[in-house]
Amino acid sequence: MEIRDIEIFLTLTEELHFGRTAVRLHVSQARVSQAIKEQERRIGGSLFDRSTRRRIRLTPLGEQLRDDLRPVYAGLLHSLQRARMAARGVTAVLRVGMVNTNGHDLKPFWSAFRSRHPHCELRLRHSPSQDPFGPLRRGDVDVLIAWLPVDEADFTTGPVVFSEPQVLGVGVHHPLAGRESASLEHLADFGVLSPATVVPASWENAFQPFFTPAGRAVPRLEVVANWEENIAIVADGGMVTLTGAHATRYNARPDIVYLPFDEERSLRWGLVWRTETENDLLRGLAQTVRDVGTARL
Repeated sequence: MEIRDIEIFLTLTEELHFGRTAVRLHVSQARVSQAIKEQERRIGGSLFDRSTRRRIRLTPLGEQLRDDLRPVYAGLLHSLQRARMAARGVTAVLRVGMVNTNGHDLKPFWSAFRSRHPHCELRLRHSPSQDPFGPLRRGDVDVLIAWLPVDEADFTTGPVVFSEPQVLGVGVHHPLAGRESASLEHLADFGVLSPATVVPASWENAFQPFFTPAGRAVPRLEVVANWEENIAIVADGGMVTLTGAHATRYNARPDIVYLPFDEERSLRWGLVWRTETENDLLRGLAQTVRDVGTARL
């Protein structure tokens, strides 16, 4: 069985639809059908039940083959990727997750690290603020850039990568939109949005305080699943949102106004990794950040 035929089979076990499988793999539906029929001929049994026209089902034989092939296919892809990397002289990978969206501002760090560690492939990935530490704990990324402080028992906090002022985002028709600046007391007046997932209270408070300097509670008026939903609600309604100043360049929108605060309000963004996974590459990235120096945006 060729690699492409394995890919067709496994994709069909997920989609359970010949047409969707063809679209996903950018092949013709006839190619998908032909591959499955050939696999069934070689094995000597049906892999899918086609008794219904709209949706197919896996047979017990198909389920067994799927379960057996998945780890084999994943291992094969991993081996091929390692071989391609080795051919380029790359022997390691370091995956950096970023809650922030201004990766371009941090190019001096990436360039310095790549120069010092030419054998390592540095991969930059976005990590959602709604599930900030999930990718790190699952091993999807090796190190995270997040606002500080991060007080998690299984994490190590490294050096600060950059610091920036905070700003207040409001819709263009919001009562505050015409002002030159905003006060933290406005948070209690208009309310903010709350993340759909539970995040550490100290971490949320560093970004979006629970109380104003005068001691007034900041109401969480609506739950949102992601930044896009957050900013859409702010643009449409009376609520406001806090964000880092880099959003004024990387998340500029015609229906949003970003206001500086009258009070001093800033964010520090730093490296965070799982303590048990610390290695020479993580230490190398941390040292690179220290040597290049904290960026102030």
